[in-house]
Amino acid sequence: MKQRSDYTFKYNIKNGRHGWLRLTPAYSIKLVKEILQRDSLFPADIQAQNILDPFCGTATTGVVAAEYGLNCTLYDINPFLVWFCKIKSKNFKTANLDMLVEKVGKDILDLQLLEGNFWLPPMKNIERWWSEETLRSLSTLHDFITTKWGQPDSKSDYNLLWIAFARLCIETSAADFNHISVSFKESTTSHEWQAVKEMFMAILLPMINSAKTDLPGNVTILEGDSRLLQYEGLYDTVITSPPYPNRISYIRELRPYMYWLGFLESGEEAGELDWKAIGGTWGCATSRLSTWTRENSHLPKQLLDTCKVIEESDTKNGKLMATYVCKFFDDMYIHLDNLRSHLQPNATINYILGNSSFYGHFVDTDAIVMEMLKELNYTNISSKIIRKRNSKSNLYEYLISASYPAAA
Repeated sequence: MKQRSDYTFKYNIKNGRHGWLRLTPAYSIKLVKEILQRDSLFPADIQAQNILDPFCGTATTGVVAAEYGLNCTLYDINPFLVWFCKIKSKNFKTANLDMLVEKVGKDILDLQLLEGNFWLPPMKNIERWWSEETLRSLSTLHDFITTKWGQPDSKSDYNLLWIAFARLCIETSAADFNHISVSFKESTTSHEWQAVKEMFMAILLPMINSAKTDLPGNVTILEGDSRLLQYEGLYDTVITSPPYPNRISYIRELRPYMYWLGFLESGEEAGELDWKAIGGTWGCATSRLSTWTRENSHLPKQLLDTCKVIEESDTKNGKLMATYVCKFFDDMYIHLDNLRSHLQPNATINYILGNSSFYGHFVDTDAIVMEMLKELNYTNISSKIIRKRNSKSNLYEYLISASYPAAA
């Protein structure tokens, strides 16, 4: 089994809108297309198809579906991702984009670096991410965009400037993406002001060009908790990738974007949002596990046995980790239960999920989810390994598929 980088974000980088902003981890457009082809959703009667992604991340499923003229509804609990997905799936007017590029290009030429005190987002240990010189440059650009065009919103074309700025923040940082979660290089790199301006324009121009290609399908993006979503209509196909039970926090991964663009103002806010998300472990999300109790009495015996082994494996944190794993699958059970009433007869669901390991004991995510699907009366349940992950041995990503029973 290979690592299959073509099933990861690396495949998306040079594919228009799909390469605008990285989310670690993320799956590729190639995988979504293969699922669509397997399920024969095109070319026949594509307008009748309704696709759902209840854990939409950066809208990979939605934008691919829209490229084929399909209708897709996306949900995410993170307001930054909801904002980003709305801009990523928006159709723009070419003339407006050309005027935006011309104005930004002219204004940025004479833009001077801020002197004296400058604004910084309230990120803890921000100096770990950027050098002081780079921070001054980023703050100057932040002030420039805010003064000229305003804060991010959900409609205006200028939001592309904010996406380019977010990408610039990561590309000038000491973040290292060679691991399953963001880590840091040994030191930050100082970027001169002129170089930062050039990098910003080098990011923005290809982004603007790719935004000129219209998406023929319709994408609806909504903010909501995937466990108890108020879905609009019934869906034929679900293609999604929830968080994995591996303590990777999406809030931790996204916090530089969220702080710089004003979606977070404190660590307390980050913790509250992560507690609401499935698999969240940031800040108070960890401390609250000690008082959490599960809602479902039908969780698979294999899961409960695994949690018991994890609890007994470490006297200090074993119980906490066992509770974390149990809560993850308890939340997923609620989600899969709620989902059933929003599926068309014979609908197919496709979940990209990974297994995990605690103290040397594996959490067999695919087997546990398949057992939950069986308990909830899904049919045609299957799982296949799609790639080996770039991490510890025996960690894989699976495509778990099932159907919803036909109407009586």
